[in-house]
Amino acid sequence: MRAMSTAVAVRRLVNPWVVLTLVGMAQFMVVLDATVVNVALPSIKRGLNFTNADLQWIVNAYTLTFGGFLLLGGRAGDLFGRQRTFLAGAVLLILGAVLVGFFVRRSDVADIASGRETITPTGAAA
Repeated sequence: MRAMSTAVAVRRLVNPWVVLTLVGMAQFMVVLDATVVNVALPSIKRGLNFTNADLQWIVNAYTLTFGGFLLLGGRAGDLFGRQRTFLAGAVLLILGAVLVGFFVRRSDVADIASGRETITPTGAAA
């Protein structure tokens, strides 16, 4: 009976709202990452002279890579623990974003901020 009450006490220490907030933030990072890929497509097309079919391969490559690492992350969670794997993935994502941030040119940021990156595909569709 004592072991059972200890398990219940441990479960009560974890606030379900904290867990929901962390999962929501993780989902936001995934959606934000996919959005960044789609926002970068006009710059990729212009910079590398890609066609629309080539751009579809960019999206497919991102999706397949993401799916593969999602499976790897699930297995790592089984082996090393969900919390440790989640934190390692979040740290890796943040470090990657910081490294990419150091290598972005100021003109790229100006293009995105001015809205040219979103106006160009809209004009092409019209």
